[in-house]
Amino acid sequence: MLKIALTKGRVEEQFTALLAQRGFDTSPLENKQRRLIIEVADQFEFILAKGPDVLTYLTNGVVDLGIVGSDILMEQDAESDELLDLKTGQCQFILASTEDFDPDRPGRKVIGTKYPRVAQRYFARRGQDVAIIKLEGSVELAPLIGLADAIIDITETGRTLKENHLVIYDRLDQVSTRLVANPLALKQKRDEIYRFVTTLKGGN
Repeated sequence: MLKIALTKGRVEEQFTALLAQRGFDTSPLENKQRRLIIEVADQFEFILAKGPDVLTYLTNGVVDLGIVGSDILMEQDAESDELLDLKTGQCQFILASTEDFDPDRPGRKVIGTKYPRVAQRYFARRGQDVAIIKLEGSVELAPLIGLADAIIDITETGRTLKENHLVIYDRLDQVSTRLVANPLALKQKRDEIYRFVTTLKGGN
């Protein structure tokens, strides 16, 4: 049985729909109530977790596979083998701020973000000095209340940004949900894992 850490929330819902499309009985996931460990089709044991914890479980060897957004992978620089882009949860990293923001103005900028490593790498490539403020909630608030000059965040449609009168100044990396493997599990359960990959791709 493959042990799979699955990111709770939208990733979980979209992956459950994909499993159903591939012919699996997903009722245990759909009717999980408050359970956090769920068996499906006598083949998989899903452990529901927050995105960053999915990688913690992988790196500590307690699961074989993880299903997580590439935003988390980029932020944590995790040592895991990416097997498949599931093409779900698609969005994009962006640099955004108020209309009066000048991304090229000299001097140190203050950047609000949930992704400090992603933000630091982006501005390092641009040769710009920044101070990073790590946020967990509504990042869009930071430039509106004067906490930060701009934000690095992910967006799917840009609607929330528009509704808060924020402008996108640059588009960074694309983001989507990925299937990643614990390197040791990939050696020990290689055939089983790659059969699962083939199934997710729509093969037999």
